[in-house]
Amino acid sequence: MVRPEDVEGILRRAAPHALVEEVRQLLVRRYRASAAELLMADYALARLRPVSDGPDDARSVSVRTGAPGRAFGSQEAHVVTRGAEVSVHLPVSVRGDRLAVLSVDFPAGAYAPGLLDGLRDVADALGHEILVADRDTDLFLRARRATRLTLAAEMQWELLPGRSCSRPEYALGGQLEPAYAIFGDCFDWSASAEHLTLTVNNGMGDGIDAALLTSLAVSAVRNARRSGLDLVDQASLADQAIHGQHRGRLHLAMLLLRFELATGAVEVIDAGSPRIWRLRQGVVERVELEAQLPLGMFEDTVYTCERFRVRPGDRLFLLSDGVYDVASPGGEPYGLKALGRAIMNTRLLPPSQVPQAILEELAGHRGGIQASDDALVLCLDWHGRPGARARGSSAQGN
Repeated sequence: MVRPEDVEGILRRAAPHALVEEVRQLLVRRYRASAAELLMADYALARLRPVSDGPDDARSVSVRTGAPGRAFGSQEAHVVTRGAEVSVHLPVSVRGDRLAVLSVDFPAGAYAPGLLDGLRDVADALGHEILVADRDTDLFLRARRATRLTLAAEMQWELLPGRSCSRPEYALGGQLEPAYAIFGDCFDWSASAEHLTLTVNNGMGDGIDAALLTSLAVSAVRNARRSGLDLVDQASLADQAIHGQHRGRLHLAMLLLRFELATGAVEVIDAGSPRIWRLRQGVVERVELEAQLPLGMFEDTVYTCERFRVRPGDRLFLLSDGVYDVASPGGEPYGLKALGRAIMNTRLLPPSQVPQAILEELAGHRGGIQASDDALVLCLDWHGRPGARARGSSAQGN
């Protein structure tokens, strides 16, 4: 059995486009595997698609059925025995972000349960190397697309930090629809030792114009955040950048939040239409905030922070208006009653799976009517800092 540090060294030395083949050879040489295949999750989180150097491989499997789908959904290794042969399906994830499934086949007599820990190490190392390889090859990005992305969607996906992540204090997941034709909605996050910063925005307009507007706003907020500026200054810099470019003709709605990891104290700026719902102790309620002007609408807008507190066990939903405002055939907005039911129906799912489930229920609420707007769902589970839970749970506030 090869040690984890040896696996990491072997994969680091592999050419980015040859990473999958290097893993395959490693598994054959060191683990006596007969075959191995990497299946990437597509942009819609609906299919697992094989990574191939050749023409686009149309073979794919569902993320919900079959052995690879079970491994992807549960984020646990799934072992299948067929007579004397064995297949092991391993989730490939990085800090909670679900990327792919590594499927490894073994001939009769080659597999033993004691190999499983080593196989997990290979899958973990592969996940980290995929993120590095993405800088230098399109191989893995091509495998993620079940159909062609629009140019606006290509720009939007490039802005995202990932689709899920986790730390001891929290776990979160996000998803955008329509995955292959989004143009304005976006989310972003960044964590430090003491804080988690989240932004969610509703894009204005459609097509390339909406994608360019969102790119400008997200880049401006990142620039301010990375310069050490506080939440108010982040909003102000983005506001000035958008107004300076468009002189009020275009503007962008954004929700900015900064969580203190030790206490659960939250600073928030509501600059437009994204909204927050909270599930606390079985009760679903909207977090009411003071609406301020969207970014870029007027010159020199002054923004102020509001504050509330999250408690261990809270689940927050950050939604664009393409979710909560969508009407049923009878005219009822999704956010009125159906959203509450969807939140309760998904309460046992991890945050990484909740956004897709909420969006699927949204599609049912529309009753088959084609979506006319982007839809964004970001789900955050707050655990609280280990060792500080008693203090956090006894704190007062919303």
